Amino acid sequence: MKAFVNGTVMTGTGEKIEAGKVLINEGKIVNIGKDIVIPSDAKIVDVTGKYVTPGLIDVHTHLGVFSEGLGQAGHDFNETTDAATPYIRAIDGINPFDRGFEDARMAGVTTVQIMPGSANVIGGEMSIVKTSGTVVDEMIVKSPSGMKAAFGENPKRVHGGKGKLPVTRMGVAALFRQQFMKAQDYKKSLEAGVVKTRDLGMEQLVKVLNKEIPLRAHAHRADDIATLLRLIKEFDIEATIEHCTEGHLITAFIAKHDVRVSVGPTMTSRTKQELNNKGWHTLVELEKHGIPFSITTDHPVVTIDHLITSAITAVKFGLSEDAAFKAITIRAAEHLGIEEQVGSLSQGKDADLVIWSDHPFSSTATVEHTFINGKSVYTE
Repeated sequence: MKAFVNGTVMTGTGEKIEAGKVLINEGKIVNIGKDIVIPSDAKIVDVTGKYVTPGLIDVHTHLGVFSEGLGQAGHDFNETTDAATPYIRAIDGINPFDRGFEDARMAGVTTVQIMPGSANVIGGEMSIVKTSGTVVDEMIVKSPSGMKAAFGENPKRVHGGKGKLPVTRMGVAALFRQQFMKAQDYKKSLEAGVVKTRDLGMEQLVKVLNKEIPLRAHAHRADDIATLLRLIKEFDIEATIEHCTEGHLITAFIAKHDVRVSVGPTMTSRTKQELNNKGWHTLVELEKHGIPFSITTDHPVVTIDHLITSAITAVKFGLSEDAAFKAITIRAAEHLGIEEQVGSLSQGKDADLVIWSDHPFSSTATVEHTFINGKSVYTE
């Protein structure tokens, strides 16, 4: 049992407790507050002058499947042999020894969602893991956590560049429909007990049709976002909008749909046409319209250690500090459907904590200590 005392505790839900206490035991948060009783056998950790926060969460990464510095040998995130690969799983490509995991811990990031890339219209299943461990099976929080899809330039460039479907945005949508119509037929056959030859890809898409997992769809341009929302309605599936770069152009329309959004990597350069309208104003407009959002680095597009930097920069451009911090803690957990386990400091949740030298949004703040499941995984 361990008690962190006398620090400023930011719970992740907007509450700030001065001279607060956080009691943890066996990997869980036992109690939190200003006047809670600390058992006599607890180890006291005095964090006077420090800030205590939940571990940060990045909802959209390629950590471990796109290793930096390895070139093609580290590219295990895009199975470009077909424009529809619902049968693949990110978990089978994650390298826990990717340096990015260490960078994440050093930056206070304790939970990430790892997904296939956006080369394919249907990209495969993704997983949520803690950022500490040597065997991915022991790091898993939730797997599968979604099915990847992608609209716009990437599948057009990768496959259309070979003269294969899809060459156009019409082709992207058509291929998506084709795959989900096949999955609908496969679902009916499963339910009727007449499937003779199993199809892994269709079985994984059936999970989306059954709302066991959401679709998580890469969409930058406003028209691609509208196409995604059209298809969500058409197939009655749950989905999140990933990137949402031009979401600020159609916020009123997005607000009519029950979707969560991840925004980023806003710190990157405008490397392609659909990033032309990239800017921090997207987050500000989403906040104005009450659309739930998270902030992402899309690691390694922007490296994972800049998750907090992204939130700080968003505040400088008009996003409220409360919304920015929630976007990398509790709102991120809700985006992933794991808010009962992580995302805030509250009784019964995983003891994923970060000790900061100053307020996390201070330009001079550093991570002094990171804990995952109550275990120290980084010390400055």
